[in-house]
Amino acid sequence: MQFLDIGEVAQKAGVAASALRHYEAAGLIASVGRKGLRRQFPPEVLMQLKVIALCKTAGFTLEEIAGMFGRNGMPDLPRARLRGKADEIGAKIAELTALRETLEHMAACKAPSHLECPSFRRLIETVGKPGGSAGPAP
Repeated sequence: MQFLDIGEVAQKAGVAASALRHYEAAGLIASVGRKGLRRQFPPEVLMQLKVIALCKTAGFTLEEIAGMFGRNGMPDLPRARLRGKADEIGAKIAELTALRETLEHMAACKAPSHLECPSFRRLIETVGKPGGSAGPAP
């Protein structure tokens, strides 16, 4: 099996070598030994790093991500937690979409003052309320 040294992994994955050492210390990835002073990794580490990057982007902590890898270092992803995170992201997308639409309405509003605009007043009442939609009014 051809192993990759830490520099190759860092370059191919677009991750700093210091991050790789940190991930190894956190139990997210494992080197298979050293060649001189350079850590050696199996090629599968590149896939592990993609999963780590995806999970970090989704908002999982490194501790949570570490729990998603089985003994063989391959992902053993908890589907229920992934679904929960997807739902959280969906709610955030809806919130941000409503915010964008409110700002677009505010920018395009023809009323002399935003306070004179019934749509603006309705929109601003819902901003920040749980389940409130700040999307454009009809």
